[in-house]
Amino acid sequence: MTVADRLPPTAHRVELHTAPRINHEIRQRTQAEVSRLEEAPAAELDQGLRALAREWDVERVLQTNASIIVLVGLALATLVNRKFILLPAGVFGFFAQHALQGWCPPIPVFRRLGVRTRREIERERHALKVLRGDFHSVATASDAGINERVRAALDAVDK
Repeated sequence: MTVADRLPPTAHRVELHTAPRINHEIRQRTQAEVSRLEEAPAAELDQGLRALAREWDVERVLQTNASIIVLVGLALATLVNRKFILLPAGVFGFFAQHALQGWCPPIPVFRRLGVRTRREIERERHALKVLRGDFHSVATASDAGINERVRAALDAVDK
């Protein structure tokens, strides 16, 4: 068994290291939002999809947070005391831990604040696209050739 076999799958690593209660709350909020939009007009679904496209996932929040702390640590090490170089070193150590395991100290805080993974955001996005009818053309393309069905499926996902 290799080291890679022991690491959690990339798509699930943050959720696997998040308290079940927090994961449940995030899933409930997603379900409530999709339920709210179930009978909404297309314009409201479009607005919801635009909001999801702008939503920052936990990876982006973590990367931004880490970058700011590293830059502050480097500035403090340069201007105040060289010992502040330990701050960026610590951040990068935790960042490596997150890359491998899906956990580092800020993750529980971000998750409690409701910051979702890309997979969780995409789950809601695809549910709204189903409600909007983006995949109807794929279902009715059964008489079409395989290339046309594949193109229709990918177009519906990209829409």
